[in-house]
Amino acid sequence: MKRSLWPRAAPAPAATQLRGLAGAVLAGLGLWLGGGAQAQTHAELEAMSQRWADAALHSDSSAGLPLRLQVQIGKLDSRLQLAACAKVEPYLPAGTRLWGRTRIGLRCLQGPRAWNVYLPVTVQAFGPAWVLNNNVRQGDALTAGDASIAEVDWAEFDSPVAANQPDWLGLEAARHLQAGQTLRQNMLRPPQLFAMGAQVKVSVSGGGFAIESTGRAMAAGAEGANVRVRMDNGRLVTGVVNAQGVVEVK
Repeated sequence: MKRSLWPRAAPAPAATQLRGLAGAVLAGLGLWLGGGAQAQTHAELEAMSQRWADAALHSDSSAGLPLRLQVQIGKLDSRLQLAACAKVEPYLPAGTRLWGRTRIGLRCLQGPRAWNVYLPVTVQAFGPAWVLNNNVRQGDALTAGDASIAEVDWAEFDSPVAANQPDWLGLEAARHLQAGQTLRQNMLRPPQLFAMGAQVKVSVSGGGFAIESTGRAMAAGAEGANVRVRMDNGRLVTGVVNAQGVVEVK
C-alpha cells in the first residue's frame, strides 16, 4: 500500500511559505539602540542576528509546517572595524533565502559612517522523509522496500525531498544511490520507455488533423521528455513522450 506523510501538495508550498515568511520578517526588523550612536561588538551583532533569525523562522505559529526549524549564526570577520551606529537593520541579500547555508546582511542606517556586512547562516529544517535502506544502481526502479521514513534535514541540499511515497515509487535512480541517503527529486527520473535508436510511434497533430507514423529515436525517452525522431522520409521532428511511449509532435 502506498504511504503518504501528508497531502501531496503540502511540501512545496510549505517550504515556499517558510521562505517568504522569513524574508518578510527579516526585511522589516531593525534595532534601535537609543541615545546617540554606540559601538557594537561583533558578539553583540551576532547575538542580535540570532534573535532576528529565530523570530523570522518561529514567529508564525499558525503556519502549520511539518518541520522543526533551527538556525545557526556564523561569525563576522574578526578583521572588521565597524563604526558606531544608532540603528542596525538586518536584511536578506538579493537572490538569497533562509534555507540551508545562506547569509543575512547587517547595515548601519544611522551613524557617522554607513557600513554593510554579511553573516553566514545555516538553517536546518528537520522533518520526516524517505531514506534509502540499501544501495540502488543507476537505472534501477525503486520499490517500496528500498526506503523507510526517518527524520532528516530538508534544507541540507537545494533539491526538494521526495516527501511522499508516490513521489518516488517506481521511478528510476538517476545515478548510483547509497544506503542512508535521503531521496530527493534530482536523484530520480521517470522509467525509460525506449532506447536510443529504437523504432517509435510518432503522432503529429494541429489545425484539426492528426497523423501517426514511425521513426527512429535519436535519444532514449521517458515520459515527459523532449526527444528528436528521424522519420522514415529522413525528416527530423521533436516531440514530447507520453505515458505510452508515443512521441507527440504539435
